[in-house]
This record gives sequence, C-alpha cells and structure tokens, in this order.
Amino acid sequence: MFENKNNRTELQNLGEFGLIEHIKNQVKLTQSGSIKGIGDDAAIIDNGEGQTVITTDLLLEGVHFDLSYCPLKHLGYKSVVVNISDVCAMNAIPKQITLGLGISNRFSLEAVEEFFSGVLLACERYGVDLVGGDTTSSKSGMVISITAIGIAPAQDIVYRNGAKENDLICVSGDLGGAYMGLQLLNREKQIFLENPNAQPDLQGFDYILERQLKPEARLDIVQRFKTWYLQPTSMIDISDGLASEILHICHQSDVGCQIYEEKLPIDHLTRELGMELGLDATMAALNGGEDYELLFTIPMSEYEKIKDRAEISVVGHITHKNAGYHFVDRQNNVHPLSAQGWDAFLSK
Repeated sequence: MFENKNNRTELQNLGEFGLIEHIKNQVKLTQSGSIKGIGDDAAIIDNGEGQTVITTDLLLEGVHFDLSYCPLKHLGYKSVVVNISDVCAMNAIPKQITLGLGISNRFSLEAVEEFFSGVLLACERYGVDLVGGDTTSSKSGMVISITAIGIAPAQDIVYRNGAKENDLICVSGDLGGAYMGLQLLNREKQIFLENPNAQPDLQGFDYILERQLKPEARLDIVQRFKTWYLQPTSMIDISDGLASEILHICHQSDVGCQIYEEKLPIDHLTRELGMELGLDATMAALNGGEDYELLFTIPMSEYEKIKDRAEISVVGHITHKNAGYHFVDRQNNVHPLSAQGWDAFLSK
C-alpha cells in the first residue's frame, strides 16, 4: 500500500514527520465517532458522553534509552509519563494505560519487577490504571509500547491547529535540562568505558539528571487551566524541542511565529552544565527535547491570567503566515527558526 515499486525511497529522506504525513494522507476515517486521527498529540474518539483521548508511544532500547545508565525503575516511570504528557497536551485528563513489553531472556523476573515498580509508581502518581497489554520475547533488546487513554468534554479539547495571529506563545516550566542531563550521562558513560574504575562525577546535578531519567507530565498545568478559566487556542508537549514543536503548531494553524531568546525559561543548572560541557543552553532549549513541558498559545486578551504565574513563561507571539518563523537573539538579531530536534530516522 505504501511502497513505490519502481523507485526506492529512503526513510531518511522523509524523516519521521514526513513518514507520518505520508501515512496520514492515505488513511481515511470512516467511523462517525472518529473525531481526530493521525496528526496531533493524540487521537480523539467521541464516546457519546464526552471524548476519549488515545495516544501510543514506542520506546526501543538503544534508540530511546540506554540501560547502562537508565535504571529500570526510572525507565518504567518515564515510559508512562511520556504518554500521559501527550494526553495532557490535548487538555485532557489521563485515566488508563495499556502496556506492551518485549524482553529477552537476559532479563530476570526481578528486573521485570523493577521496571513494573516504576510503571505502577507513575500510575499512582497520575491516578491512572494499568488495564492490560501484552508481553513477548525480543531478540533485539527491550521494546516498550504504551497506550494512554484520557477523557475530556468536547469543548475542552485543544488541538495544534487553533493558534491565531497575535496569540502569545507560552511554555510551562523550564527547557533544556533533559538534553543536558543526557549529555552528562553520555559523558560519564564514555569515561567509564575508557576506565571502568572511574567513579561517575554527577554531584550537584540531581535536578538535571531527574529531568532526563524521571520527567514529569504537566497534568498540574492542565488542572490549573480550569481554575484560571483559561482555554489555550493550541497546545503540544515538548518532546522534540521547542523549535520543532512551535513549527508543528504553526504549520497546522497556518501562521508564523517569533520566539525571543531572552524569554526562554532555562534553569541555572542547565546553563552551568552547558558551560562545563561546552554546550549552548539556548540551543538545548530550542532543540534538545524530552522536557515534556507544555507549549501553548493564548489570546493576548488572556495575558492577565498568566502574567504572575511563576510556572508559565511567555516566549514569543504568533504572526501572520507570510511573516515566517523567526528567532530573536539577545542582541536583537533575527534568525530563521528551523527544527533541529530529534528525528527517529535522521538521528544515529
């Protein structure tokens, strides 16, 4: 169905999002209850009394995680969180998950129990039930697939395609920490491989390491939207970097954007570690990914509702589509904004 038999097209020429778009263009929704299919953080199904939000993520050993420094309990926790984050990005409340697990015989029962202890801890933390799944053997490392299910009234659902010209671009929390944590872990891994007697130098960076190994979904922000009487016009979670995510919103909303470097929320530890590793914290915030913060737009008239919220930062504004996509640095130089974050088929 998807193969061109006359010419071979390499997946790296499409990239992950190009492949998704290619598949999306060939899928037709035929059920009246299928409200939203491929192309957002989650699918939407009308259940008669409200709307059900469904999302699936696949995590592969050696691609998405490295068990040489990622504890199994943390991995179980993170596997749940990344799916719950997608539910939150639709302005919905997560309720259940299912879990598919592929493992080889190199894992013991105790190792599997350690992984599931993290899964169950995340379920307890976010009030979701593990209601089923599947297990199988794997010959190519650990494979994790989680489907998260949430609910919301139809009027509360927020898509990527609702941003309007002059809307404010907002983010929760801080950015770039997860990427810096990954670089720190990779550095210590290389030192260990060269000298197995070396002790890891991780002191003082607990927060950064937690951002990478044990992130949190911003369900708290979704819940606060209701107490603030705030409805974003568009929203997405930051899994692939701020630049990539705002471009998703812009493309689907048919608008442009302007992001300001001086407005980016970056923790001081992220900056300190960046200096130590020779990495730019701004680039980590724009392109690092795995922060799982919420990126959303609101009308300028709603600014009063978030201006004094320490957990929310306004980082830019939406422009007319003909204005393009821009990043303004601290010297007020304007640069084209491009997506340089994670791509499953381009990253090696």
